[in-house]
Amino acid sequence: MQLKIMPKKKRLSAGRAPLMLFLCQMISALEVPLDPKLLEDLVQPPTITQQSPKDYIIDPRENIVIQCEAKGKPPPSFSWTRNGTHFDIDKDPLVTMKPGSGTLIINIMSEGKAETYEGVYQCTARNERGAAISNNIVIRPSRSPLWTKEKLEPITLRNGQSLVLPCRPPIGLPPPIIFWMDNSFQRLPQSERVSQGLNGDLYFSNVLPEDTREDYICYARFNHTQTIQQKQPISVKVISVDELNDTIAANLSDTEFYGAKSHRQRPPAFLTPDGNTSRKEELRGNVLSLECIAEGLPTPIIYWIKEDGTLPINRTFYRNFKKTLQIVQVTEADSGNYQCIAKNALGAIHHTISVTVKAAPYWIIAPQNLVLSPEEDGALICRASGNPKPRISWLSNGVPIEIAPDDPSRKIDGDTIIFSKVQERSSAVYQCNASNEYGYLLANAFVNVLAEPPRILTSANTLYQVIANRPALLDCAFFGSPLPTIEWFKDAKGSALREDIYVLHENGTLEIPVAQKDSTGTYTCVARNKLGMAKNDVHLEIKDPTRIIKQPEYAVVQRGSTVSFECKVKHDHTLIPTVTWLKDHGELPSDGRFTVDKDHLVVADVSDDDGGTYTCVANTTLDNVSASAVLSVVAPTPTPAPIYDVPNPPFDLEMTDQLDRSVQLSWTPGDDNNSPITKFIIEYEDAMHEPGLWHHQTEVPGTQTTAQLKLSPYVNYSFRVMAENNLGRSLPSEASEQYLTKAAEPDKNPTAVEGLGSEPDNLVITWKPLNGFESNGPGLQYKVSWRQKDGDDEWTSVVVANVSKYIVSGTPTFVPYLIKVQALNDAGFAPEPAVVMGHSGEDLPMVAPGNVRVNVVNSTLAEVHWDPVPLKSIRGHLQGYRIYYWKAQSSLTRNRRHLEKKILTFQGSKTHGMLPGLEPFSHYSLNVRVVNGKGEGPASADKVFNTPEGVPSAPSSLKIVNPTLDSLTLEWEPPSHPNGILTEYTLKYQPINSTHELGPLVDLKIPANKTRWTLKNLNFSTRYKFYFYAQTAAGSGSQITEEAITTVDEGAGKAMASRQVDIATQGWFIGLMCAVALLILILLIVCFIRRNKGGKYPVKEKEDAHADPEIQPMKEDDGTFGEYSDAEDHKPLKKGSRTPSDRTVKKEDSDDSLVDYGEGVNGQFNEDGSFIGQYSGKKEKEPAEGNESSEAPSPVNAMNSFV
Repeated sequence: MQLKIMPKKKRLSAGRAPLMLFLCQMISALEVPLDPKLLEDLVQPPTITQQSPKDYIIDPRENIVIQCEAKGKPPPSFSWTRNGTHFDIDKDPLVTMKPGSGTLIINIMSEGKAETYEGVYQCTARNERGAAISNNIVIRPSRSPLWTKEKLEPITLRNGQSLVLPCRPPIGLPPPIIFWMDNSFQRLPQSERVSQGLNGDLYFSNVLPEDTREDYICYARFNHTQTIQQKQPISVKVISVDELNDTIAANLSDTEFYGAKSHRQRPPAFLTPDGNTSRKEELRGNVLSLECIAEGLPTPIIYWIKEDGTLPINRTFYRNFKKTLQIVQVTEADSGNYQCIAKNALGAIHHTISVTVKAAPYWIIAPQNLVLSPEEDGALICRASGNPKPRISWLSNGVPIEIAPDDPSRKIDGDTIIFSKVQERSSAVYQCNASNEYGYLLANAFVNVLAEPPRILTSANTLYQVIANRPALLDCAFFGSPLPTIEWFKDAKGSALREDIYVLHENGTLEIPVAQKDSTGTYTCVARNKLGMAKNDVHLEIKDPTRIIKQPEYAVVQRGSTVSFECKVKHDHTLIPTVTWLKDHGELPSDGRFTVDKDHLVVADVSDDDGGTYTCVANTTLDNVSASAVLSVVAPTPTPAPIYDVPNPPFDLEMTDQLDRSVQLSWTPGDDNNSPITKFIIEYEDAMHEPGLWHHQTEVPGTQTTAQLKLSPYVNYSFRVMAENNLGRSLPSEASEQYLTKAAEPDKNPTAVEGLGSEPDNLVITWKPLNGFESNGPGLQYKVSWRQKDGDDEWTSVVVANVSKYIVSGTPTFVPYLIKVQALNDAGFAPEPAVVMGHSGEDLPMVAPGNVRVNVVNSTLAEVHWDPVPLKSIRGHLQGYRIYYWKAQSSLTRNRRHLEKKILTFQGSKTHGMLPGLEPFSHYSLNVRVVNGKGEGPASADKVFNTPEGVPSAPSSLKIVNPTLDSLTLEWEPPSHPNGILTEYTLKYQPINSTHELGPLVDLKIPANKTRWTLKNLNFSTRYKFYFYAQTAAGSGSQITEEAITTVDEGAGKAMASRQVDIATQGWFIGLMCAVALLILILLIVCFIRRNKGGKYPVKEKEDAHADPEIQPMKEDDGTFGEYSDAEDHKPLKKGSRTPSDRTVKKEDSDDSLVDYGEGVNGQFNEDGSFIGQYSGKKEKEPAEGNESSEAPSPVNAMNSFV
């Protein structure tokens, strides 16, 4: 590829094709370089370079100078008009024109008057290529008239009244600057109460006695003539009515005072402006000044708001104690209603100022000079805006274009002149005038048609010397018409230099971004257009960089000693360096104690003033480097104990040998703080992809201060270094300068490539994209390729943007594919990627498992077997097999129930599985389905099986009803889970006596169809414990227990009830109870003594004498009766053999408490401890804490315990 400079073109919409075509050509128009030799040879129309301002106010005491300078080839001639007609300067002896210029000098200092030369002047500069004109320059002499004589009466007014002192200065040119002073030329103090308005008047919101004075003087300063005019002094006297005696006050009339307002406090009122609203008009770009001054007592405060918006923050200023609002550089957006608010303690008023911003014409696009070659096209654009919108008019060589000579190559389209196939006679100077009622703009722009062969303006055989690894810029300034194309060659080789290595700028300069040693050589610049060709040779030499290989080091020396700093420099052998030493960035002191030799600076007899920073600077003609060290001077005192700390951060980071994939980084270590540096840690930041995030780059030993760093392409590197010693790691150094490596093709491909289908007819290819650091260049994309694994198809490939997924549609269902994903960028492709295998999308399996078999293991467990389905019918990844099973109906009742299906999944290719948790004696159905990643296949035919009988659950409930003296009736509900056919019920019961001993156990069989049973011939007033369970052919189920008491004799019950009412209050009963308590106490003492002697309790003896296995407690595990513990008597009884401390016996698996003995009592035993362990029952749960009764002991219960 050849590297050429071509005119830049822009694509434009077809709707404006004719105009846009010429705009493109205008962009490609030539610019004439400011080369003196070139300008001597090229013709050029005139260009106005300097002129006087449009509104030119002159000093009538000095000569009038009206400037008009212009350039052109050949040099232009000048002429003037005055008030629209030719101004013949030869006829006026006071007017001369500067030689080689159009500037007029009017000599009015010797004779003549300035007023004679008032008028509108315009300059014309003309040569053979056209005529340029200046603005209309309006000449007016400055005026500073005197004040008219007037007699000013003294002003007398009461304390607190408002006052306005008028200034009314004479009208001057330009308007004067107004200020108020006294006779001593001291400015009068101003405040929120007293201030000067924009019109020059002095306003008092309210007067005070100290405002009394006789020399209020208004001054007008006319800056142009440096004169000051003075108004007659105004006398003001402020009196207080309270200070006058009543008699004098009665004789004064209000007419003798200025105004008639009371001196009492009053709300604000505006002194200026008048009314509630006013209008203000200002021009765009000027300063908008709005003023509100109010009177009142106390002094009002002024506030400003914009009613329909906010005030511009950076352009709004408050002047004159906020009485004046100024907005600088006002724009049309500042139009609107502004409100000033005057407020004091008695009220507030406001005034609205409606602001309209108009605009004199201003440029949107000013016409530019156009240099064209013959037969080329171009355009002049003159676009301006204003309010009202300005009118655009064109002139050619100073003549309105409507009456100018016709040019067939020219066409006017509003604010644009279009040129087509211009010829040399088309050269002219065009003027664009944009005007409205507020002003005008005038611009000159020439069209210069030139036919010039290429010229190279850079001197031949120029030698460029550049330091290695820095950019090299080789100039090739050129000119030609038409615009030449530029090519560069090296060492006379036949092919032009390529764009991918070099950068060719529009001005012809060749840039080598990173010059290397092999960049040395001769470079040839060739410029061509249709009229010819020109070439020029330049030479490039690459020099080694200058480096300081031994830097001065930080030093701490004692006063009076000698210190030496070393600075060794390595440089290119063709360059001669100069080494300079600086102290604190200035020259070394001119002192004989400082000596400099080749590599050292030596300071003898060091003093305190010698402390500071010493810098070694090595300069060559191409580069310079420096290194610094700090000298600290200390008193010759004993060396203090060293302070150990982490190192100070390294500094002076520098990059050299900058290549595409590597760079050398060097640095200066910081102070090691008395612990040697063991290593340096280098980190990098990628400002392009991950700004602000630092990554580990490498580590080097602590004795090394340079490192060769490997780099990745297309990364904007910054480096920082940290030092580490035995105490820790330093803070990071300052970041190095940034280094952007060149782009290159990616080094790696994306990872985690997978191919999985989301639908039966697609293949979703996914991957983990490269990050910005790994991209190696702009334009990161991915080439995605795929083909069927078992086919002969070629690879299909697409290139996608920087995404992480691509979907291939129209694939067969669940077919293996070979997949690869390759990264690429604007620089090329990554290495060939690895091939991975994936599958297109899955679909539901087509075949159900066959030959389903069920083996019932027991009443709650079954084993299921099936044959696997063919792999091709699975149409996806085999996930496993799923069994659906449900209890269709009970084998016992044969009643239909709600079918609740259960599911068990077996992973992989298993062909059998166990079904746990089945209900005994039930009718079950099941089917089997194969499962893949898409879902389930069809179900196999339902398989029916039955589970055998099991033991039943406990009866649902057991209640004792209708107790009598000798009978109890039991009612129950069958088991909720019979788990088979009930054959019978078993009822066991035994009495419990007053000492909690268990009586003989009675075993009773009850038919299965019964739910009620009455037990007769029972003992009256006796507690019984019942054990009840159901049976099937499989065995006995869980039991339920309950306790109940038969009723007492009716007569005895009445007697007891009577005693309960009154004996507790009888004295004899109280004495009896005391005797009983004493006997109990004696019994406890005897028992305690006998136990300590190894004796047996009476209860134990009785049990030994009347042992009966039928009354032993039931075992917990199988419901049979176990033996009483026959351990030694001094050992405690087994836990299961004791009754709870509250003397209650709980039924198995029930929270119901044992009903206590005694009629008419709540069943609480009054525990005294003497009967613990007298009978052994079934092991029960311990009672919960807090279940013991808090009632007082009942005397009846105490008596019953001895019955």
